[in-house]
Amino acid sequence: MVTNIDPVATILIIEDNEDLLEIEEFHLMKEGYCVIGVTSTKEVESMLEQGVDLMLVDRTLPQVEGSEFVSYLRDKGVTIPVMFVSAKDTDKEIEEGFLRGGDDYLRKPFNMKELLYRVKAILRRTNAIEQERLMARDIIMDFNTRKTYIESDEVELTKLEFELLSLFIKNKNRALEREYLIQNIWHESEDIQKRTVNVTINRLKKKIDPQENKEYIVPVRGIGYKFQ
Repeated sequence: MVTNIDPVATILIIEDNEDLLEIEEFHLMKEGYCVIGVTSTKEVESMLEQGVDLMLVDRTLPQVEGSEFVSYLRDKGVTIPVMFVSAKDTDKEIEEGFLRGGDDYLRKPFNMKELLYRVKAILRRTNAIEQERLMARDIIMDFNTRKTYIESDEVELTKLEFELLSLFIKNKNRALEREYLIQNIWHESEDIQKRTVNVTINRLKKKIDPQENKEYIVPVRGIGYKFQ
């Protein structure tokens, strides 16, 4: 069965600087988030009804000041977490942002890595869907849903195959002995033989590389296998 990949969390950015908005969108989408970017608060309320896990809000917006808009949403009962991303950086302005409903505050200019760290921390703190994924080449493994995607298409794996592939990816370019795989995947079951390891790996390879042209997992003579 093949389905489209589901986003881990949806982030709404309200930022009137289009260049900065594009950069934020790019980096957040690269991390696997679903991102909605707008340059004003127009139609934001209807967007929130579609399901949003976090808002990144600039304060110097057209028509309405960002923290005032968040205060308005809070008065209406909207509890979606908010991080202000703003050049308003005096102690008084930052305090004002928190008092009006902000959950975090990032001063402009900022480091993009810090933005990503803060986003993940807020989603974790607020019990929103947390991003936990392994990514290698064109493979994405989502540990929240226990699903595996290749080029955004789902590949159905058994629990054993999922654990095996994740172990290979975590040890990318490292040759793993069959004994190591037995200990970590089959947990030293007395019934497991090296031949069983070979059969399971070959079955996994056929699922993730049916055309046999990607060579994700390759044998290492005299040792075992490695993911490359």
